[in-house]
Amino acid sequence: MHDTLRKQQFALARHLRDPARHAPPPGIEARRMRVYRELFFNAIEGLLASGFPVIRATLGDVRWKQLVRAFYATHRSRTPLFPQVAGEFVDWLESDAAGEQPKWLSELAHYEWVEQALWTSDATLAPHDPDGDLLDGVPVLSPLAIPLAYAWPVTEIGPGHVPKSAPGQPTTLLVHRDAGHEVRFTRIAPLAYQLLVSLQSHARTGREHLAALAHEIGADAAQLQVLAVPLLQQLREQGVVPGTALPNPVSSTG
Repeated sequence: MHDTLRKQQFALARHLRDPARHAPPPGIEARRMRVYRELFFNAIEGLLASGFPVIRATLGDVRWKQLVRAFYATHRSRTPLFPQVAGEFVDWLESDAAGEQPKWLSELAHYEWVEQALWTSDATLAPHDPDGDLLDGVPVLSPLAIPLAYAWPVTEIGPGHVPKSAPGQPTTLLVHRDAGHEVRFTRIAPLAYQLLVSLQSHARTGREHLAALAHEIGADAAQLQVLAVPLLQQLREQGVVPGTALPNPVSSTG
């Protein structure tokens, strides 16, 4: 009995996900099966439509539903949680399983998804010194702040503008959730993006970050520091760089 029920459940699931390829299990009325198919697909389609409104509007209803049906039929979700399905959709678009898609699609999907990801994030700040010296201390990047770089102009793509090729310069952004729980997107210069990525990747003093960045771009370290200090102060005021790391306690053996 257990094996029979299991086979029926898998047959039903395969049919609901991809009715064009998998026949329904026997003994279920066709009208009822149609209701199940529409109910399950519409639940996923509605969930994704609310998370990716720009993509839906840009592709149009027919292409959008074809895309969702392909995702629904082929992707094996790693989470049972509805709020995380959007992230699964982004991962699928970035994989080969998504097939031939517009080249800008996966980046636009990530751009639309990251707002939800930050809004629902339960990440918390590690202990830090909010008044720490941002040059001599080790600046920390908030876990609710993410520097982003896209090859495609994701902030401009929409029903009235679909670029045929990526521009020569990337679109560099900072997305962060502020103290009021609002997710904010800011267009930033490539140099600011590089600095934020450095803060995200390395535990260095502010001076060390700027010296490494100056060496990388072939700039004068002192001049770069003059330009960067006001930026670091502004980022602290915004909560993006909330302060500096606390020194590690010295262990005693006695």
